[in-house]
Amino acid sequence: MTRITIDAARELVAAALQRAGAGPAMAQAAARALVLAEAQGLASHGLSRVAQYSGHLRNGRVNGAAVPAVRRSKGGAAIVDAQEGLAFGACELAVHEAIARAREFGISVVDVVNSHHCGVVVDHLRPASAAGMVGLGFSNSPAAMPAAGGRHPVFGTNPVAAIFPRRDGVPLMIDLSLSEVARGKLMVAAQQGRSIPPGWALDASGQPTTDPQAGMDGSMLPFGTGAPTGPGLANSPKGAMLALVVELLVSALIGANFGFEASSFFVDEGNRPHLGQTFLVIDPEALAGREGFLDRVEVLVREMLADDGVRLPGARREALLKAAQADGIEVGEAMWRSLHAA
Repeated sequence: MTRITIDAARELVAAALQRAGAGPAMAQAAARALVLAEAQGLASHGLSRVAQYSGHLRNGRVNGAAVPAVRRSKGGAAIVDAQEGLAFGACELAVHEAIARAREFGISVVDVVNSHHCGVVVDHLRPASAAGMVGLGFSNSPAAMPAAGGRHPVFGTNPVAAIFPRRDGVPLMIDLSLSEVARGKLMVAAQQGRSIPPGWALDASGQPTTDPQAGMDGSMLPFGTGAPTGPGLANSPKGAMLALVVELLVSALIGANFGFEASSFFVDEGNRPHLGQTFLVIDPEALAGREGFLDRVEVLVREMLADDGVRLPGARREALLKAAQADGIEVGEAMWRSLHAA
């Protein structure tokens, strides 16, 4: 186990991605995001993704020379074109645009097209909170979940995120995939040779599995399904319907691919996914007013914390981030070798 500073980890990740063909700005944006995820204890979206992104760069699934740009704009709405590159720089630009437009119009929606895997969605929204605004984010991903009652993958795990600033405390940060767990957890389990709990995934024949690789080759279950007990068990209509909502928001509405049109992220070869992300930013000043909004947030927080054991969303990851900023992050030997070989 090697412990390194966050800055050193960013340099290591950026160097690996540049060796694979990413331009400096793209590599640095991705490094910031991946190391931030790792520092928050989110290994499935952290350093474990470097080898995956490097494989996509080397196999032409990502345009390493891409420079994101605003492609369409009308009032509080805009589209940023990721130009088939890694998603992070495009998402940074989209949220920056959304904040500026929300200041002018009170609310803004900025989308990203021709995109790729975007990591921890709520982290893209941190600048909105820092600006005193509410942020919501959505993304689709390669097909991993069936429609309600179906058997073959149609929707991605399609994460949903939201951030709400507080007057003094850590923002409330909500980030969840619409599958029972994020698919990256299967990737990490497969890398570490661990099994997964029942209820996370089905194999390619639609049978419940505890084998993470079989789950990646099969399909994820929507959240709320519970542990399947046999073939043909209906998956959760609630999780599947929410995945449908996200799929339409970040594909049909903006011209991005549906999840079933994108090759899996977990193979080196395949198409450029052309996925989408949507970021919605709201300025409280346009509604209840900033101070009124912050007052009401604290009323709710106090009521939540009246029960022992309640943990505010985002508090744990923020505590881990502060510890990592002070003490660095640990990198296992296999990961250390992988980062230098990527």
